[in-house]
Amino acid sequence: MNMRTTITLAVVALCGIGLAMQEAPRKQGGQGGRGGKGGRPPQDGIVKPEMRDTVKGAMYADNWFAMYINGKLVAVDSIDFLPHNVVAIDLLPEYPMTIAVIAKDNADPKTACEYGRSIGDGGFILKFADGTVTDASWKAKCVFHGPIDRDTAEPRVRTEPLPENWFAADFDDAAWENATEWPEDRIQPKQPFFEHDFKGAKWIWTGDLDLDNTVLFRRKVEKPGAARRWTTKPDLDTGGPTPVR
Repeated sequence: MNMRTTITLAVVALCGIGLAMQEAPRKQGGQGGRGGKGGRPPQDGIVKPEMRDTVKGAMYADNWFAMYINGKLVAVDSIDFLPHNVVAIDLLPEYPMTIAVIAKDNADPKTACEYGRSIGDGGFILKFADGTVTDASWKAKCVFHGPIDRDTAEPRVRTEPLPENWFAADFDDAAWENATEWPEDRIQPKQPFFEHDFKGAKWIWTGDLDLDNTVLFRRKVEKPGAARRWTTKPDLDTGGPTPVR
């Protein structure tokens, strides 16, 4: 056996030892090194939610909104006024799902006008990937109206406090009116709207698109037979008052 052959055999032997050492942890840990296919086995029967359990949602408000689901704040428009924007989120749905929204048009709290003495208009639209959309079946309530009689020379406003726990799942909205659907050409949404899928959803507000400046919306979504795959529940407290804008 010459020197070259001896060196070759030594290298092959060392490679074999290295491969065996790499394989050892895999065999000890089971398939995939995680104690089972696709990750660790459930601990004490706990099943954690995954992104495949979520649904995507998109909302557009003229001009601002905050949204609660089952009493928890899940989305706040990051832009108060301009430019108009679409807020897109991932939701972990639990049915029945009560959606509550506060939407605000740009309006001075004292005069209800914008740009000095101009009257603006509102509008809100929503679509979730589970088929939930805004339409006339939603409930609506105005809490800030003006300028009364469209008088911008001596503007007056009418306001009322937010109903207590208006965003809670068990709040009684039976006395609220149904939302009014408005045509897209009346709202005149900006470019971000056309970059998202709102097919099937309707623009909603109250019956007065111009003078009702702050509107509350509610809708309860039922999904008979929908089962929650995961078993975990959050321990942190995410409750709180309505965001102030």
